[in-house]
Amino acid sequence: MRNRNLQNRITTGRLTLPVVILICITCWLLTGFVLSPSGNEPDTYILWQWFDESGFPQWGTQVISFALYAGIGYFLIEMNNAFGLIRMRASVQTSLYFLLVSVCPALHHFYPGNIAALSLLVSLYFLFKSYQESKPAAHLFHSFAFIGIGSIAFPQLTFFFPIWLIGAYNFQSLTLRSSCAALLGWSLPYWFLFAHAFFYGQMELFYAPFVELCSFRPIELTEQFEQGEIAMLIYLFIQFIVSSVHTIASGFQDKIRTRAYLNFMIFVCLLLFICIFLQPGHSSVLLSVLLPIISILMGHLYALTNNRAANAFFICSMISLILLFIFNVWMLL
Repeated sequence: MRNRNLQNRITTGRLTLPVVILICITCWLLTGFVLSPSGNEPDTYILWQWFDESGFPQWGTQVISFALYAGIGYFLIEMNNAFGLIRMRASVQTSLYFLLVSVCPALHHFYPGNIAALSLLVSLYFLFKSYQESKPAAHLFHSFAFIGIGSIAFPQLTFFFPIWLIGAYNFQSLTLRSSCAALLGWSLPYWFLFAHAFFYGQMELFYAPFVELCSFRPIELTEQFEQGEIAMLIYLFIQFIVSSVHTIASGFQDKIRTRAYLNFMIFVCLLLFICIFLQPGHSSVLLSVLLPIISILMGHLYALTNNRAANAFFICSMISLILLFIFNVWMLL
């Protein structure tokens, strides 16, 4: 009979997700009443300046942000059910994702990272659907269309275009026809943006994503990174290393298809950490993109390990999350 230690009871318990949702709502209400409005630096991107100047109430942005995060959490469950990433029907990845978002008060407001994270996750879903498909063009079209949608809110998401092509090649779904479908899918949102900009005589809106895409911020680590962000990134990098080592070491237990999915997510996470280091000015947005993917890897680790070392690491990780939340709130007061 399998030993039901604390880690196993929490990761497989039916009440874990409802309890985490209550904790998440409590943290959001606490930060919403105690802390001042979002402390993110002003965005120079013209499309986002337009939203900032629209006069949308602060509570409204938090409601929209919460809804987007809830959508990401639901989609994480659907991805696991569709592709068997954790070898069981589990919601631990969603619980971990909600906890990671809750401990970062700076992410509780509506900003480009919300849209970019949801768009990239849906795009990843369709990319996985193309695995060894005889006719993958439709799946790649939808996958790259969501990259295009996300890149309008956060233009740097376009840099994932070649990474997704590498993934399609590894999944044996990259053909001449599917490549054209991918390019057409990515450009589709920009045709709508062009039509809007041309009709209203605001062509600067159409040029804005490409101008922003070509602008690189200087690497000034001591000035760009907040102490709370540094602590969170260190925590996530430790989780990434441990989860990746476990995923690779236990890969023989997974199906070949599942192993390909998980290895690609490890590759994407590594690239995101590199991007955060090279462009710390976009760290908050890239952090939002990183959280859903790394939650799956962490869920794979916690749900499929059952020994004293794993249980101790799980307990230390949960305690560290509590300390991170306290530290981040203290830094923002």
